[in-house]
Parts: sequence; structure tokens; C-alpha cells
Amino acid sequence: MNTVVSLKGKDFLTLMDISSEDIHDLLALAAQLKEKRLAGQSYTPLTGKTLAMIFEKPSTRTRVSFEVGMIQLGGSALYLNSNDLQLGRGETIADTARVLSQYVDAIMIRTFAHSKVEELAQYAAIPVINGLTDDDHPCQALADLLTIYEVKKELKGLKLAYVGDGNNVAHALMIAAAKVGMDCTIACPPGYEPKETYVNAAVQIGKQSGADIAVTHDPIEAVADADVIYTDVWTSMGQEQESEQRLAAFQEFQVNGKLVKHAKPDYMFLHCLPAHRGEEVTADVIDGPNSYVFQQAGNRLHVQKAILVSLL
Repeated sequence: MNTVVSLKGKDFLTLMDISSEDIHDLLALAAQLKEKRLAGQSYTPLTGKTLAMIFEKPSTRTRVSFEVGMIQLGGSALYLNSNDLQLGRGETIADTARVLSQYVDAIMIRTFAHSKVEELAQYAAIPVINGLTDDDHPCQALADLLTIYEVKKELKGLKLAYVGDGNNVAHALMIAAAKVGMDCTIACPPGYEPKETYVNAAVQIGKQSGADIAVTHDPIEAVADADVIYTDVWTSMGQEQESEQRLAAFQEFQVNGKLVKHAKPDYMFLHCLPAHRGEEVTADVIDGPNSYVFQQAGNRLHVQKAILVSLL
């Protein structure tokens, strides 16, 4: 089985650091691993390997997909939250990285500040995987690309419309789309745009791949002739105190039956989940025939396995 040799021993912090070739190789590997799993074939290249999973944010898909992924690959995974570690009582990230490097073969962390992941990677002697930060969600974006490819049979030249908060998911999607030559338009209310560093990076990458990357305040403009419509919750973890303000700001950015009429008739609907039906998306869209959210969620497992195999 082909693995992405150029990633062996490296970190997986953001798709900005991963070449377009390696992204395509990761997707191909994820598809092969999925095929093996569905055929009931065992593949255990990580026998004897251990993944430490640090969670400062709760999780369903990230935790289960990484833990099950390691088990299916023959390895094991340790779930660690802040209360399980001295990190929660003031031990430095650098010291935690150095210590864990003596015990395990890789670290996956799901946390708030992106700088924490970068510091962990700086001091760890083993690969570090970004399971999510406030700035980026590269594992999710890879699963999104795999799902789009499975349905559309191509990536380059498609149009992806993301409607909602310019958050970590929007950041990762822009970079992922730019890397594979997919047009991407982010529609968000004023004041909720994605960070300029991610927009500028995606635009520059898009110039090389032929992808058009844009940000607008008009959801209809974003969705016009889109092949894929994507949204996320309006209030992410850690933003609960902004909930009312955000509900008011995002009212015109709901993905509903009226908005999706502007997309192509065979558009795909995606959502990284969990979803709040009646807020960012209506039930008729997320539970309708154009929705692939559960295939997308399932693909998190196969993508995580591809990442683990490639790094280890």
C-alpha cells in the first residue's frame, strides 16, 4: 500500500504545510484504507505504536475516529484531558512535549490557541497532529475533500460555498480548496470574516492551482452555481457568551431551502457537525437528499488513519 513517505516523522498542524501532491496522496491512501475496512480486510502497520490524545475541548468525531483508527491499525491510543495531565496544573507545554516523547509515538491535541499546538510540535521529538484549534481544523478539511471526491469524482474546478462564521473550519477549507484547485467563496456577516493570514495564504496558493478564493457578505453570491454548500455552527466552543449577538448577526446566513435554490441542482450539502437544526441550517436541507454529512463524518476515520500511517 502506498504511504506518503515525505510526511514520515513530520507534524500535521495545518494544510498550509502540506503540498498538493501529499494531500492527493493522503486522500488516495484514505480511500484505500476505507476500501480495506469495508471489505473486512485487516491492515495493522502500527502494531506496537501508541498515540497520546490530549483534549482541552470536548469531542465526538475526533476522539472516536482517532482512537478507533489506532486500534484498527494495530496500535493503541490514550485519552488525556486537562485534568489527567500536569498541563492542567501549570506544567509547561514544552516539558509535557519532552516527557510524552519518551512514552508514545505521536501526539494528537485538540485545544484552543493554535500557538499551543505549534509549541508542542516545537519541543516534541515525535509527530504532533492538530485535532483542532481555534484557527485551524486540517483533519476535518481532508475528510471534506475525500467526501466531495467520492460524490463528484473530481475536485479541481468545482465551486465550494461556505456560509457562516469565518472560523477554523472556514480557514482549513479555504486552504484545502486552494491546494486542490477548487474555487471557494466564504460568505459571512461583517465582523465575522476569516483571518486575513488564511485568506491571503489561500489566495496565493489559488494563483498557483487555478482556484478562485473570495470572501463576501452576500450568501446568495457565494452559493450561486455552487457544487458544494458547507456550513458550521454559529457559536463555537468558547464563544457561548456571544450566543445571542451571533444569532442576531447570522440570521440572513441560514442555509435553507430558499438559499440552496441558487446552487446547482445536484449540489452537495456538508456540515462538520454537531449541527443545530433551525439555526445555521434547516432540517429539510441537512436531512434532505443532497446532504452527505454522515458520509462526511464517517470519512473522518479513514482520513485520520491515513494521517497516522503516513506520519508513523
